Amino acid sequence: MTEPDRPIPVSPVLAGQVPLYREQGQAQPKAIRGQFRTLKWWATILLLGWWHLGPFLRWDRGEGAPGQAILVDMVGRRAYFLDIQIWPQEVYYLSGLLMIAAISLFLMSALAGRVWCGFLCWQTVYTDLFQGVERLVLGDRNARLAFRRAPWRVGKLLRQALVVAGWMIISALCGLCATLWFGDAFVLLAEIFTLTASSGVYFFIMLIGGFCFLLGGFARERVCVYMCPYSRFQSAMFDEHSLIVSYEAWRGEPRGNAPKNHDFSGRGHCVDCRMCVNSCPTGVDIRFGNQLACIGCGLCIDACNQVMDRLKLPRGLINYDSSANLAARAAHEDPPGRKLIRPRTLVYFALLALIGSVLLVTLASRPRTGVNIIHERSPLFIALSDGSIRNVYTYKILNKSRENQTYSFKIEGLQGGSVEVLGEKRQGNIIPLPVDKDSVGTFRVFVSAPVTVLQGGRQAVTFVLESKDGETLREDFLFIGPDR
Repeated sequence: MTEPDRPIPVSPVLAGQVPLYREQGQAQPKAIRGQFRTLKWWATILLLGWWHLGPFLRWDRGEGAPGQAILVDMVGRRAYFLDIQIWPQEVYYLSGLLMIAAISLFLMSALAGRVWCGFLCWQTVYTDLFQGVERLVLGDRNARLAFRRAPWRVGKLLRQALVVAGWMIISALCGLCATLWFGDAFVLLAEIFTLTASSGVYFFIMLIGGFCFLLGGFARERVCVYMCPYSRFQSAMFDEHSLIVSYEAWRGEPRGNAPKNHDFSGRGHCVDCRMCVNSCPTGVDIRFGNQLACIGCGLCIDACNQVMDRLKLPRGLINYDSSANLAARAAHEDPPGRKLIRPRTLVYFALLALIGSVLLVTLASRPRTGVNIIHERSPLFIALSDGSIRNVYTYKILNKSRENQTYSFKIEGLQGGSVEVLGEKRQGNIIPLPVDKDSVGTFRVFVSAPVTVLQGGRQAVTFVLESKDGETLREDFLFIGPDR
C-alpha cells in the first residue's frame, strides 16, 4: 500500500454544508471496540462507582458529629469533607472550589480538547448507559433503526416498555444517590425505603431522576449541541497544540469505495464506509473538520482503525492529535510533537496553584471561633431613669471546635460603660458564655453608658471574647445614643 503522493486540502467539503440545526431523531451509534471505547467504560465505572458508593464512606469526627466522609448537611447547615467542616458563613470556600473547577476545565481543554465532554460529563455517562440498555434489548445500530421504522404492534410495545423500564431504574438510582450526599446515607436510605422520609426527599429524588430520564433518554446529543454552553466557547480555549479529534484529509482524500485489488495509489485511504459517523454518539461526520457537536470521545478513531486494519493500511486516518502536528504531516514535514508546557497552560497551572494555596492557607489558619453581632434597631437606644443610655445587641458565637467551650466576655473602650448578658451571671469583670461544640450560641447583650461619653450621638465599643485556650476575638462596634 502506498501513501498519497501529494498533500490534499484539509477541508474536503465546504464548511457551509455542515448544518447549523439538524431536526432528526436520536443518534444511534454502532457498538465499537478499541482503545477509546475501553477508556470510556473505565471512566463510566469509576464515575458511577464514586457517585453511588461515595455517600457510604465513613469518617470518624467524634461523638455527636456526622460520620459520613463527604456530606452536605442541609438540616445542620454544614458541609463536611473528611476532617474539614464548612459553615454557611464560609461560603467563600465554595467560590474558591468553583474557580478551581472552572480553571481545571480550561486547562483540560487546552491540553486535551473536549476530554471532559467525551469521558467525564454526566450527560455523556448516562446517555451511554441508556444507549447500552437499548443495545441490550433491541440490538445494535441496524436493529435499532429497523425497530424505529417498524409499525407499532404488541411486540414492539413490550420491547419499548422494557427499554423505558431500564431507563427508569437507572434514573431512580441517579436521583436516589444524589439525595444521599445531603444526609447520612445509611439513615436516609432506610427512611426512603420505609416511606418515613420527608416529602422534600422524595421530591428531590423525582426531580433529579426525572431530569436524568429526559436528558439521557430523549434529549441526548441535543444537550451537547444546543443546550450546553461549553460547546459554544470551547474552541476559544484551544490552540494549535491542543489535542483534538482530527481527520487526516491529506491522507484520506480523494475518497472512494475500497478498490478490489487493494491498490490505493493515486487516491486517498478513506473508503467512505461512514463507520466514523455511525459510531459517533452525536452523529458527527468528523471529515467535515472540527465541529461544536464533536464531544472528543474518540469512538470514530476506534471505528476507523478497525477499517484500516481490515484493509491493511496504517492506522491514524482519524487521529487524536494537535492541529500543528496535522498541518506538519500534511506538508510532509516533521511534526513538532505534543507540547504540554506552553504559555497558556502555564497560566492555568499558576492560577490553580495560587487559588489552591490561598484556600489551604485560609483553611489551616482559620479561627475555631466566629462572632456575629447584630444591633437592635427598634429602638436603636433606650434612655434609662438614671440618665444613662442602653443599647441592645444580639451576640452570636460560632463554636467550630468539637468540644464544649465556655468563653470569657467583656467590653472595652466605652468609658463608664457596663455590660449584662440575659440569663448569664457575671464573675467579676468577666461574663462566662457557654457554647456547645459545633454549634452557635446566641446571647442578648445589654450595654449601658452615661450619655456624656457620646460624641455626635455615637461612640465606639469593643466586644472582647476569649476562649479557654487563649484565642481572643475583638470586634469593634458602635454604641448609639441621642445626638447632642
